[in-house]
Amino acid sequence: RLFSLCREKKRTRVVELTEKMVVEGGCGGSCEWEGRWNHIKKFLERSGPFTHPDFEPGTESLQFLLQTCRVLVIGAGGLGCELLKDLALSGFGKIDVVDMDTIDVSNLNRQFLFRPKDVGRPKADVAADFINSRVPGCHVIPHFKKIQDLDERFYRQFHIIVCGLDSIVARRWMNGMLLSLLVYEDGEVDQTSVIPLIDGGTEGFKGNARVILPGVTACIDCTLELYPPQINFPMCTIASMPRLPEHCIEYVRILQWPKEMPFGDGVALDGDDPEHIQWVFQRSLKRAAEFNITGVTYRLTQGVVKRIIPAVASTNAVIAAACTTEVFKLATSAYVPLSNYMVFNDVDGLYTYTFEAERKENCSACSQVPVDLHFPPSSKFQQVLEYLTESTSLQMKSPAVTATVEGKSKTLYLQSVASIEQRTRPNLSKSLKELGLTDGQELAVADVTTPQTMLFRLCFTS
Repeated sequence: RLFSLCREKKRTRVVELTEKMVVEGGCGGSCEWEGRWNHIKKFLERSGPFTHPDFEPGTESLQFLLQTCRVLVIGAGGLGCELLKDLALSGFGKIDVVDMDTIDVSNLNRQFLFRPKDVGRPKADVAADFINSRVPGCHVIPHFKKIQDLDERFYRQFHIIVCGLDSIVARRWMNGMLLSLLVYEDGEVDQTSVIPLIDGGTEGFKGNARVILPGVTACIDCTLELYPPQINFPMCTIASMPRLPEHCIEYVRILQWPKEMPFGDGVALDGDDPEHIQWVFQRSLKRAAEFNITGVTYRLTQGVVKRIIPAVASTNAVIAAACTTEVFKLATSAYVPLSNYMVFNDVDGLYTYTFEAERKENCSACSQVPVDLHFPPSSKFQQVLEYLTESTSLQMKSPAVTATVEGKSKTLYLQSVASIEQRTRPNLSKSLKELGLTDGQELAVADVTTPQTMLFRLCFTS
């Protein structure tokens, strides 16, 4: 009972102090109170053995954080919530957040800016409201959109961009956008056009944080081989020899759904629709019973359909803290930033290390030179497309290829538009020579993984 009374007194005192700070700060003014930034000032107003060689202690850096520096957070999920909290409490006063998702009940165990009453609302809106109400002086602007819906002018206004994404495709698109904003003078990158990208990622008890200076250091595509490929089960196993509960779920997802169309013609399976997941779950149970397989659950069904990776709150907290530290270093120039890749693992004990990922001279995203494609002229065009999608250094999703043939621009294949796909499909079975392509021919390739059109050069082999 004594412990409970003490705890209640402490809680009451904290609330009183918080209210006093807010009132005294006055949100119409600076929203500050005595001693609020003492811990930050210790880093910015005095030198030390680990400060950056060019760092000059003073009060200007703190004012830059509070009033000028604009930071964009991509993603308001498990990692994004931690990032917003850390950045706001570290003195960053102008933050924007972009997220296209709405809040689900399953988010509440780790995405702590959300409450049960928020289920169904946009994550970006709720996260911004929460930070704005709890951290006086910090102004977060939400954007309930896809990153692809925002243009160059939007991204160009930020000093630093931080990614808390769970999609490699989205990471690559963001990487491509920042590369497209670079300005070159005599072949050299204009440093004023570089917008640093801090990328964080978590998977269970593992995580990583990295610092990318577009056009200067290794970009996302330079190290694409580091990302594990998406797990896909062989169709023969799914259809005839299932052994795992996942095989049963994939059978229903890939084969039964498009065949039965339970919710009408043309209705795609939506992993966020409980009715859709329930239908897949029930059919998967029947499939599993036929082959005496156990372990099919609603949660597993949802995980397989949405390709969900288990999330651990503590891992999100560690990686977000590492990313925020790097944002702080870059914004203030107080300390030398990470160079440039940090790996974290606490599966068995605690293990972390850093290494410097090197730029690829022939990176398809940042090298500024066409990537060579080595094929004999007799190769079918289908083989070129397969290389673009299956190569570990490219990993495209649905490449659209155009080329200049006999002085005219010609679309060789485009999958995303049904009418054009049907018209260009015969090209897949034609050889490169039959298509009129020559040695040294440049191919322009567009893909969802990047906002830029990438150039490739055909190099015929004998």
